Amino acid sequence: MRTRTTVTIAAAAAVLSGLSLAPADAGGATGQGEGPRWSSRPTGTEEQYRGLDGVSRRVAWVAGEDGGVLRTTDGGRTWQDVAPPRTGKLAFRDVEAQDALNASVLSIGTGTDSRIYTTDDGGQSWTLAFVNRRPQAFYDCMAFWPGGRRGLAMSDPVDGKFRIIATRDGGHSWRVLSDRGMPRAVDGEFAFAASGTCLVTGGRRHAWLASGGTASRIFHTRDAGHTWTVAKSKIPAAPAGGVFSLSFRNLRHGVAVGGDFTAPRNGSDASSRSRNGGNRWISGGDLSGYRSGVAWVKGRPGTVVAVGPTGSDISRSGGRRWTRFSGKAFDAVDCNDAGICWASGPEGAVARLRF
Repeated sequence: MRTRTTVTIAAAAAVLSGLSLAPADAGGATGQGEGPRWSSRPTGTEEQYRGLDGVSRRVAWVAGEDGGVLRTTDGGRTWQDVAPPRTGKLAFRDVEAQDALNASVLSIGTGTDSRIYTTDDGGQSWTLAFVNRRPQAFYDCMAFWPGGRRGLAMSDPVDGKFRIIATRDGGHSWRVLSDRGMPRAVDGEFAFAASGTCLVTGGRRHAWLASGGTASRIFHTRDAGHTWTVAKSKIPAAPAGGVFSLSFRNLRHGVAVGGDFTAPRNGSDASSRSRNGGNRWISGGDLSGYRSGVAWVKGRPGTVVAVGPTGSDISRSGGRRWTRFSGKAFDAVDCNDAGICWASGPEGAVARLRF
C-alpha cells in the first residue's frame, strides 16, 4: 500500500481498530435458524492481527500490527508469544506457516521496514531472511506453494511495475525476479496489505496478485512469477478501494473481494469471480460491507467465507450470492485442507468457524 495514501489509510485504520463499525455480538448468525458461527479463541492481547495461517485444527499462527507473533498448538486454548526479537516497531501483515515449526512473517513499510523473518523451530529463533533496500518498494503479501519450499512476495510498483521476490529454500533466502515479464502498472495502482491475501498461489507454478487504487485488477502467472498477464476485476477502483483479497478453489475457480475501506458498510459490487483461472473476471454477488479477506471452504462445494470490519458473509454458490452471518470484526480468514476455517482481527480477536 503506497505512502501517497498514508493519511487516508491511517484515518481508516483508526476507525477499523476501534470496532465502532459493528455491533458487539458473539459472532453468531444474524438471521433465523442454525448457521455458521465464529467460536472465539482468546489470545489475551489487544493487538490487531492481520496476518493469519490456520494450519490445522490445532495449529495456527497470527502476526500483528505491533510486531507480535503468536502460535497455538492446541486449537487456540493457549497461545505462545514467539515473535522475533526487537520487532515491536514493525507491522506484520502476513504469516505463512507449513506446520507448528516452520513459518515466515512479513512486515510492511517503505525502505527497510519491509522485511521477512523465517523460523524452523516454532519461533524459538528467527532468521532475518530479507530486508528491502529499495526506498520506493513497499511489500504487501507473500505466499508459498504446497510443500513450503518455493514462494513469492510482492511489492507495490517500483519503476512502474509490481516487484516480485522469490524463495526456493523455505523462506530462508529471497531474490528479486526480473520485471520484464510483468505488465506495467497504472500510475497510482498498488496492492492492499490488509490480510496477507493480495497474493495467492495454486498448483505448482500458478499465482495471482490483486491491485487497487487507480486500477482494480488481478495479475496471473503460470511460471512461478517470471511472466504475468492481467485482467480487470469487477470491483470498482478507488483511492482506498479495489481488490483486497483472493482465493482459488482450484486452477480455474477463483473469488476476489474488496470494496472501499473508507466506506466499510458498502458491499455493493465488492466481489468478483472467475471460472477460467483468472483470464476473465465477472461480477459476484453484493456483500454486506467492505471485505478484506476471503477463503474457500474445503469439503463444502461452492462455499466461500469473507470477513471485514463490519462482519462476515458466506456464499454457498461459489460467490454468486452472499449472506451475512456475523457482525464480528475480522481482517483475515484462512481455511485449511481439512476444511477448518480460522479468522483474526482487531483487539486480539481470533476465532474458528463452526458449521
